[in-house]
Amino acid sequence: MHRCYHPGEKLEVGRIVKVCGEEAHHALRVMRLREGEHCELFDGEGRAARGCIVSVGGGEMQMKLEEVVGKGKDTCEITLAVAVPKGALMELIVQKAVEMGVHRIIPLITERTIVRIMGQGAEAKAAKWNRTALEACKQCGVNTLPIVEVPCSFRTFLREVAGEETGLKVHCALVPEARPIREVLEAARERGERRVMLLVGPEGDFTPEENAAAAVAGFEPVSLGATVLRVESAAFFAVAAARYALDPATGTNS
Repeated sequence: MHRCYHPGEKLEVGRIVKVCGEEAHHALRVMRLREGEHCELFDGEGRAARGCIVSVGGGEMQMKLEEVVGKGKDTCEITLAVAVPKGALMELIVQKAVEMGVHRIIPLITERTIVRIMGQGAEAKAAKWNRTALEACKQCGVNTLPIVEVPCSFRTFLREVAGEETGLKVHCALVPEARPIREVLEAARERGERRVMLLVGPEGDFTPEENAAAAVAGFEPVSLGATVLRVESAAFFAVAAARYALDPATGTNS
């Protein structure tokens, strides 16, 4: 069933809602939906409803909602802060992170990050990655649309998150004092923790100075095992582990 992003409106059974703009264009011109066919709307906040198209015209379509299929956020909140890798790998990270239920993605520029994104280039990249996030939501049945922030320096990131209530802060690090991620997440689960910020570094890892700064900012170093993982593999590993450990609703749409 085709899915349309439709924020800012209550999705209740019996309501007639109007879908316009790019979402209507894609449904009507690309997917070629017609009156009498069914479609699903999601609002990006965890809510979704299915309904029947009752009229089309002027590049718009009206739907009568028949069934609510998502009622809001019911998963743990995962923030992924990850150093931007080279090539198209960041787009892959965004896509897969959305599929696995991440709520927020923060691209980072660290000392060892090869890609350097500044100014309008950073904003353009963020816009592209947000489009990727939306497409992943539509394709995979995810009802919570994550925000991909504009890339920022590691120093700026640590300064901005210092005052945030982010819950558990986990730093995937190649340092001797790192504890197994399973141990840290299991302890968090026992405390009833439902929020986690995962910090993943670049190829070559963080510098010693960055590791020290992360510790000062409250990030607990964890190990992902004996194998040295690529950036994207480390991100997927950490997100999957966090979702499994902290989310009692694992296996449901988010």
